[in-house]
Amino acid sequence: MPEKPVAPEPPGPDAPDAAGTPAAPDRSTVRVLLRLWPYVRPVRGRLFTAAVVAIVASCLSLVIPLVLKWMVDGPVADRDPGGVWLGALYLLLLGVTEAVLFGYRRWLVARPLSGVEARMRADLYGRLQRLPIAFHDRWASGQLLSRGTTDLMLVRMFLAFPLTFLLVNGVTILAGYVLLLAQDWSLGLVLLTPVVPLVIVCSLFEGRYGVVARRAQDQVGDLTTVVEESVLGIRIVKGFGRHRSQARAFRDLSGQLRGTELAKARLLAMIWAVITVVPELAIGAALVLGTIQVADGNLSAGTLVAFLSTALALRWPVESIGFLLAMSQEAATATERYFEVMDADEEPDTPAGTGAASDGPDGVRFEGVSFRYPDAPEGSPPVLDGVDLHIRPGETLALVGGTGSGKTTLTALVPRLHEASGGRILLDGEDIARMERGRLRSLVSVAFEEPTLFSASVGENVLMGTDGTAGEPELRRALGVAQADGFVDRLPEGSGTQVGEQGLSLSGGQRQRLALARAVVGRPRFLVLDDPLSALDVHTEARVEAALREVLRETTALVVAHRPSTVMLADRVALLSEGRITAVGTHQELLRTSEEYAWLMSGEGKDER
Repeated sequence: MPEKPVAPEPPGPDAPDAAGTPAAPDRSTVRVLLRLWPYVRPVRGRLFTAAVVAIVASCLSLVIPLVLKWMVDGPVADRDPGGVWLGALYLLLLGVTEAVLFGYRRWLVARPLSGVEARMRADLYGRLQRLPIAFHDRWASGQLLSRGTTDLMLVRMFLAFPLTFLLVNGVTILAGYVLLLAQDWSLGLVLLTPVVPLVIVCSLFEGRYGVVARRAQDQVGDLTTVVEESVLGIRIVKGFGRHRSQARAFRDLSGQLRGTELAKARLLAMIWAVITVVPELAIGAALVLGTIQVADGNLSAGTLVAFLSTALALRWPVESIGFLLAMSQEAATATERYFEVMDADEEPDTPAGTGAASDGPDGVRFEGVSFRYPDAPEGSPPVLDGVDLHIRPGETLALVGGTGSGKTTLTALVPRLHEASGGRILLDGEDIARMERGRLRSLVSVAFEEPTLFSASVGENVLMGTDGTAGEPELRRALGVAQADGFVDRLPEGSGTQVGEQGLSLSGGQRQRLALARAVVGRPRFLVLDDPLSALDVHTEARVEAALREVLRETTALVVAHRPSTVMLADRVALLSEGRITAVGTHQELLRTSEEYAWLMSGEGKDER
């Protein structure tokens, strides 16, 4: 008898509204699953071999009724104990052979399918690295996480079991019915009567279960997002006493998921009941008719035993149809969700060598640059509107503006974290839109106001700002510029100390200094700093500014500033107001000529985007 694994209750992931991709209930399950072929093709030989082995093993169970027929009509009827023992030996050998073959099938598929899952996960991770910031702004991280974990687990389980056994059980059922008709065509026709109603029920079940399976997997993605946000934001949750509201939100989503899983369970119960009851009724009818024929002498007892044994051997292949269809639907949904990410458009890039040749140092130029976020409401004003600005070679320009004026957005356009909607940005006379993205980001180094650190050592986090050739001297220099060498040396393992997830074991000022060190460690040609000193105390800020001045002499820099102390690092200042550059000059000049600038320098403001 074929393997009977425990039916999984797989969690799904993601929400279609969060991803912006609604479920497609009328999609073809086969067409969706065929998209897995490029991943399956390298291991198709082992999968085919495993299928053949499983078919042979499954069909061995159909030989057992033939042995029983021989035993009943032969040794049993003739009262031959030796023949009975011989038949029992045959049955034992058949059972052992079947078990060994199914074990061999599992061995055949285990390693290659783990490799398929690993390749798909690696491709997904690589794709996520290449997708634009706008994509990540729309998708919740929990939704993406679920696609790379539970969805791929469902795909692997489908390739390991339903993919094979939909074929194996189909062949077994076909061979079984041929044997039934050969043994007695009238009784065989009785067992064929459930075929049409079962096909209709399975077709209806497949469509309805696909919709519910998608909803469940989407809801698990929502739940994953809530858990992730609660863990990462645990300081806020505890600090504001919001644990009850967070728990309530979690319970609500859990309740929705529970309801959907119960709906799945009801559908499975229904299809399982139908698939079990209808064939049982047919077997019961065949038993009555067969008994009558044996009593009339039209059928041998051995033939009836063989017939009923064959029918019972077909119970699992028939009953498993609903279970296999359910797993296939979940795998199709998981595949669909996986390719929703893989089909997303990557960052547009320019092949190497297509950028215009540089005429020499010209610094950074913004020419009529405009920008509107892709998800902005129709008719809303652009964040940036016709920005014209020139940062001379070797100059440091401070960018000042009120909340929401577009400062952070403007800095994000330089390394092409976002693509300008209009105009162009030139680095030393070369249009960045025509530069290979990797080359552009090797020229431009950035430090954001909100520093991000990874679960790695201090040194590894800082050296991410280089091309991989920097060593300990460059690391020590960068830490010195950021005034981070003191606290780093006091850490348990110095620069080899693991900072933990998002660097939350460090203070905000320490994280910001490490981010600044990462920005300057590679001696970048162009430097973009988004209010890099906002979390520092005045004494540390003064020391960092003194060291940073030496670095700024070697580069062309754009620095977002909110405080006069940061502005004093710059040679000139540009005032950004409502998406436009309204004034450019030195700090003292703008204090005299611009009321808005003077007002901004009298207080502090921080932009939102």
